[in-house]
Amino acid sequence: MRVGLYPGTFDPITLGHVDIIRRAAMLVDRLVIGVAINGDKGPLFSLEERVEMIERECATLSDDTGTQIVAHPFENLLIDCAHDVEAQVIVRGLRAVADFEYEFQMVGMNRAMDSSIETVFLMAEAKHQAIASKLVKEIARLEGDVSKFVTPHVNSRLLSKLDKSEDCQDNGTAFKE
Repeated sequence: MRVGLYPGTFDPITLGHVDIIRRAAMLVDRLVIGVAINGDKGPLFSLEERVEMIERECATLSDDTGTQIVAHPFENLLIDCAHDVEAQVIVRGLRAVADFEYEFQMVGMNRAMDSSIETVFLMAEAKHQAIASKLVKEIARLEGDVSKFVTPHVNSRLLSKLDKSEDCQDNGTAFKE
């Protein structure tokens, strides 16, 4: 069984992520969506919320592609996560040249740790290349329309989460992104 690992923070999952997941699912028998815990980034959504959104968005993709797609939280090195889920392939999405430079370094380090695990880069479709979770959150926080960048369910969750955060701001608590 060919297992792929697509890691990220997914805070929140965007249409760009869904595009990469759909296309990666065509390459493997099982696709593990590695959800990075990484508390240092101060995610807007809890780990449980991010996993739930991924599972919801991927349920149909799994049926459509015939590929098992599962969410797997991880807090260790990416290469160790790949070992944990028995992945032979790490899938990375690229949006721009700046992504490539960072990813190129990561591939070199991962290959030094385990040369048997390949990394595959997938370019997001042109209409999704500018989408970044960080920008989606900022646009939503400033009351912009993000419906072109996320699914209706994620949009609703994002707006609800930001409304609660703004309520905290009104009570003197700073909004932490």
